[in-house]
Amino acid sequence: MNKLFAPVDAERVKQMNPVVLAFVGDAAYTLFVRRRLALSSACKTGELNRLASLEVSAHGQSGRLEALLPLLTGEEAEIFRRGRNAKKPTKSKNASVADYVRSTGFEAVMGYLYLTGQFERIEALFFGGND
Repeated sequence: MNKLFAPVDAERVKQMNPVVLAFVGDAAYTLFVRRRLALSSACKTGELNRLASLEVSAHGQSGRLEALLPLLTGEEAEIFRRGRNAKKPTKSKNASVADYVRSTGFEAVMGYLYLTGQFERIEALFFGGND
């Protein structure tokens, strides 16, 4: 596997700042959502962007989290809590504080799974195994 996409040691990733994990997770989740939409729809890019925005927004991620939380492993739940509770350098412009902090936890889990190369786990958790 290319070094750019090689999995990173889980212990190293756990030591990362949870906001940095959320930074990576936001990009990874956006890419997975866009890929799924592009492969499952004949919509034009404007509509695809609108649909993706509904899912990758703080509100959309917070809503998805309701079904996700009971499925998290202990390790993933700890990453979520660290991300949710981390001090953020910015405030959300378009989301409630509750949605924003929950979405940061959601993105931290996504970042952890992405960096550790757990793509099948991402698929199972976030997309029900359908891609």
